[in-house]
Amino acid sequence: MDDLPVLLFRLCLAGFVGGIIGAEREYRSKFAGFRTMILICLGSFLFTTLSFSITNGTSDRIASNIVTGIGFLGAGVIFKSENRINGITTAATIWIVAALGMGIAYGAYFLVLAASIIILIALLVLSKLENFIDKVNQTRTYRIVSEYKEDLLKEYEELMRDSKLHFKRITRSKNKDDIIGTWVVNGRQKAHNEFTKAILHHGSVKEFEF
Repeated sequence: MDDLPVLLFRLCLAGFVGGIIGAEREYRSKFAGFRTMILICLGSFLFTTLSFSITNGTSDRIASNIVTGIGFLGAGVIFKSENRINGITTAATIWIVAALGMGIAYGAYFLVLAASIIILIALLVLSKLENFIDKVNQTRTYRIVSEYKEDLLKEYEELMRDSKLHFKRITRSKNKDDIIGTWVVNGRQKAHNEFTKAILHHGSVKEFEF
């Protein structure tokens, strides 16, 4: 095991790296935020460091178990909300923060520094690019419940065409006096908003989800 000053430096570095990345997650109000990322980075660092003493320098088995354990934590922050899956980016961040903690324990400072910069760029800068792409082309799943009427779903599809949206009807079903249609629709965010406004003011619509 390394000298105490080196261990203390690495311990503080693990806390700092986890804190910087965690601050970004906390700012975006994610479930795994500031404290969680610090604890994950410190935990990975401690497991890896202690494994050198326990296994006489061959820590590959404990390192692989860290990856497995982090997988359970990552799965805990992924959830399905209506028609979207959330938490995947946070789960990936948990995974990479654990890797940074392991890298600090091995003394790979340059690699950890470079990786931390790339991670922050991906979380801070690329999110703006992601938002831009989302405005240019956005895919939604629309579910409309309305009173039964012949060719009513085609009427909704005409509204989609008028809004310059591309669509594919997935399901069509009848429930008592109602007809239910589901579509996968893609197009510009402005076009989606235009269609949403039109469909919400359509007199036949009982339920509208996306």
